[in-house]
Amino acid sequence: HACWSRCAASGDSRWHEACVNMHGSQIIGAAACRGRPPPRMLATQRLLLVVAAALIQGGGDEPLVLLAQRPQGKSMAGQWEFPGGKVELGESPEEALSRELREELGIDIQAEALTPLTFASIKNNSAKVHLLMPLFVAVDRWSGEVRGAEGQEIRWVSASELSDWPMPIADQVLVPAVKQALLRAQSVLARRRAGAASTGSADAASGEAAGGGAAGRPEQGDAAASGAAPA
Repeated sequence: HACWSRCAASGDSRWHEACVNMHGSQIIGAAACRGRPPPRMLATQRLLLVVAAALIQGGGDEPLVLLAQRPQGKSMAGQWEFPGGKVELGESPEEALSRELREELGIDIQAEALTPLTFASIKNNSAKVHLLMPLFVAVDRWSGEVRGAEGQEIRWVSASELSDWPMPIADQVLVPAVKQALLRAQSVLARRRAGAASTGSADAASGEAAGGGAAGRPEQGDAAASGAAPA
C-alpha cells in the first residue's frame, strides 16, 4: 500500500486521492489516514507456497503415478498425496521439489527434469493461510529406487484408480490434470515402444505429459491448508 504509506506520512492530498481510489471512499480526509492501517491489511492471509510432483512410471502396461500416504502424527494422517513439501527461503519451486523428493523418496531428480503441469490455490479462512501449490510432472526422469524414506507407504496408481484414493482437497483438485498427463504419457510411451520416438524419449514423455494441462483453481472456502506440506 504505497499510496497509503505516503498519504499517512505526508498528508499530501494527491496521495490521499490515490488511496481513496484504490481502497474505497471510507477515508474522508488525508489526515484520517495517519495512524490507520491500510483498509485491506486486516484481511491479508499468509501465503504458503508448497510444491508437489506427479512422478509417472512408464515401464509397465500403462503409466502409473506415485502417491504417498501421510503418516500418523501429521495432519490429515492416512490420506494420500502427491509427494512434495514446502519451499524454503532462497529456493526455487523446482529446487525445493528436488530436495523434498530426495528426502522423502530417496531419489535424485534434477530441477530441469521437472515440467510444470498445473496448480492448486486453496484459501483456509480458519488458519488465515492461502495455499498455492504448483504441481510438476516427470516421466521416468529420476535416478534411484523410489521408496518411503521417511517410513510412509507409497503406491503406484493408474489413471482409472486415481479418484478412489482419499486425498486432502489440495491434491484432489490436481487429479483431473494428472489423469490427462497419464493419458498423454501413455500415448508417448506407446510410440516409444513402436520405435517412433527418439532416444530422448523420457524428455519427450515428460514434456508431452505436461502439454495442455489446465490450471486447477478450486472454489475458495475453508479447506485443508496443504496437501503436500510437512507438518
